[in-house]
Amino acid sequence: MIRENQRLLNQVNVISDGAILLLMLPIAYWMRFFVLPGGVVNVPFARYLRLNAVFTAVQLFTYATFGLYQSFRKKTLQQELYRLWQASLLDMALLLSWLFVEREIHYSRVTFALFFVLSTGALSGKRVVLRRCLRYFRQKGYNQKHVLIVGGGEMAAKYLEKIRGDRELGYLPIGYVAEGGGAGLPGVERLGGFDVLEALLEAYRPDEVVSAIGLGDYHRTPQIIAACEKTGSKLSLIPFYADYMPSSPQFDDLNGLPLLNLRRIPLDNWGNAFCKRAMDVIGSGLLLVLSSPVMLVCAIGVRLSSPGPVIFKQKRVGRDKKPFYMYKFRSMRLNGAEDTGWSGRTDSRKTRFGAFLRKCSLDEFPQFWNVLKGDMSLVGPRPEVPYYVEQFKEEVPLYMVKHQVRPGITGWAQVNGLRGDTSIKRRIEHDIYYIEHWSLRFDLKILWKTLFGGKFLNDEAVR
Repeated sequence: MIRENQRLLNQVNVISDGAILLLMLPIAYWMRFFVLPGGVVNVPFARYLRLNAVFTAVQLFTYATFGLYQSFRKKTLQQELYRLWQASLLDMALLLSWLFVEREIHYSRVTFALFFVLSTGALSGKRVVLRRCLRYFRQKGYNQKHVLIVGGGEMAAKYLEKIRGDRELGYLPIGYVAEGGGAGLPGVERLGGFDVLEALLEAYRPDEVVSAIGLGDYHRTPQIIAACEKTGSKLSLIPFYADYMPSSPQFDDLNGLPLLNLRRIPLDNWGNAFCKRAMDVIGSGLLLVLSSPVMLVCAIGVRLSSPGPVIFKQKRVGRDKKPFYMYKFRSMRLNGAEDTGWSGRTDSRKTRFGAFLRKCSLDEFPQFWNVLKGDMSLVGPRPEVPYYVEQFKEEVPLYMVKHQVRPGITGWAQVNGLRGDTSIKRRIEHDIYYIEHWSLRFDLKILWKTLFGGKFLNDEAVR
């Protein structure tokens, strides 16, 4: 049933997209020549319509190529809209290039610009509405995707927890296959052992089979694949080592032999690394200049508040586990626990002026110099003192992954409230997500949330 629903949804998507594209050009034409001032018609409206008919067919083909008419059940709305705007920009660039080559100078470029904004905006709005409708029906129990789970261990239980925790996905487990014994999957019927898998697939005809077997059953993988291929069932695999995999694994090809790269990240690409470093240099340079009057006032205030140096420097662990000195305005009285202490919001060692600096995050401003030097980045995982790095690397899984990129003044964990005395494990989860999904747009989003959605962060080590 789900396959028929998906085909129907795809057909509705294509037809509605085509209707929107055909409708938006006449509206853009009317706005350009009958609403906006200065419009002079040099090309008959009928020629715009003929061009729009051909261009609509091209756009629908491009959207299909970008996967916009496939199931987006496992994709976010943001991912779908990103592909939509990418495809629309590509098509508009092709159209304008064709007009330039053919020397079609009389077509109104303003009309096409209006058409691009109106059509892509309308297509985006349609997808938002469609997602909300599907969400509503799936929460009511309709449009469910029936899945058969293979395995009854830890990974199978994690998969079950994920699909039960988000009913909007619309996954409904019809049962699981595993050998007898063990706790099994709560609330899901065991349908039999591996020897009856093929018969179960023929009888139940699930929309998808999810194999989440443990290490002990790994030798049954060829049997599971063969059963699914023989019955024409769609199979998805959750490897028993999934806890150690990135969310978007990368594969290399070694003469036909696939190699799974567990930790290849976007910043391994020199072009991406250059763009991020360029943003850091330009951004930190400008911020140092713009904030210099404020830093002068802060320096005077620190000097008058208590004896000791204005700038507090502390050894932290940076990229590739290399130590560096991170700079801050001193916010505490001199103490002997600089490398091992952990401060709280009511720490008695803070000076009154230091408490003000930390509340407003002004004590972080000298770190712009760390960014300019190359020790840090504007955005990245927060660096930690060596004492805690040695402790956390033994206690927190994947803790050392954060040292594959430059540490940052602010980061994805911090703008999500994970600062100060909060869960280190959750911070690392956010840091790894940032590392694996890095983009300049993601950096700008974090900077925006830092400036307008909260403070820089209040670091937890003693100053």
